[in-house]
Amino acid sequence: MEDVSSSFGERFRISTFGESHGGGVGVVVDGCPPRLRIDVEEIQQELDRRRPGQSRLTTPRQEADRVEILSGVFEGHSLGSPIAMLVRNQDARPSAYEHLKDVYRPSHADWTTEAKYGIRAWHGGGRSSARETIGRVAAGAIARRLLAEVAGIEIVAWVQKVQNIDAKVEPESVQRAEVEASLVRCPDPEASEKMIERVDTVRRAQDSVGGIVGCVARGVPPGLGEPIFQKLDAELAAAMLSLPAAKAFEVGSGFRGIALTGSQHNDAMKPGEAGNPVWASNRSGGIQGGISNGAPIELQVAFKPTATVGVAQETVDREGEAVTLEASGRHDPCVLPRAVPIVEAMVALVLADHWLRQRAVDVLPPLPE
Repeated sequence: MEDVSSSFGERFRISTFGESHGGGVGVVVDGCPPRLRIDVEEIQQELDRRRPGQSRLTTPRQEADRVEILSGVFEGHSLGSPIAMLVRNQDARPSAYEHLKDVYRPSHADWTTEAKYGIRAWHGGGRSSARETIGRVAAGAIARRLLAEVAGIEIVAWVQKVQNIDAKVEPESVQRAEVEASLVRCPDPEASEKMIERVDTVRRAQDSVGGIVGCVARGVPPGLGEPIFQKLDAELAAAMLSLPAAKAFEVGSGFRGIALTGSQHNDAMKPGEAGNPVWASNRSGGIQGGISNGAPIELQVAFKPTATVGVAQETVDREGEAVTLEASGRHDPCVLPRAVPIVEAMVALVLADHWLRQRAVDVLPPLPE
């Protein structure tokens, strides 16, 4: 008997719960060290960046997404016990999906979910809805706080590309304020305006577009990750590809690296402080052999166009009969602006988990010279 896999992480472990049009969604965080400062407004700020209805470029669904901390926190600090957080659904409209009860939406998880479990929550997509990511963002805010306090790690994501519009961004220097200044969360002002215009165009046509979110984690110490099956880049890939609408992942030079020779692609090492090398380039994206090397971790995630569109499409119903579907409902014409805080959250969760794993390794003094 199988159930839905809803947990992620080893030492810093999360389990999300809830459906898009149910009573609410949330997360249980297990493994957060005690005495970490937990600021509910800091968590809320991240949820506000993810919530619907924040601009004309997002779904018009109106949700305040106010977080409630139910356990694991006392007088503003973690207790070391599980932290449970809940966000109640306020603007759920399951009746808006009544026409989809017996119809499978193209490129959604409707058919595959029913094929696997024999049942599905047809109103809003159930667990496959992007609303599930509320729990990830809330947990990611705690992971981000942990990483900032113990290691000074900073994580910034941005919209790198919308369809064929590519931004000019220097990952090592991009700042969150620049990202948040853009309606589409692109720190390149010229590309941002073009992206906004493109999303507006497809929104008016009741269609959608996809693109790429870039992310950098600065201040990551060397030594995080494992050399074989739990490589840091492999677990980042698993985290990114677990996101709704994510279809591709790359770290460092990624697919672009194949155009170079080995001598061109290698990151030269120069002497640095405290025995740590300085890297002349970062085509490795901060990870070599599955282990962080101390350089910034740079990655990109590709998101497909939103599957629900108002354009007529061919599909089938539960009886296997042909149906023409013109979907209605409230959906993002482009998921990328709201995906930015979700990508940051998942990077934070992976790094927090591996930072705690590494602390379990660092229990003996260094070997004598």
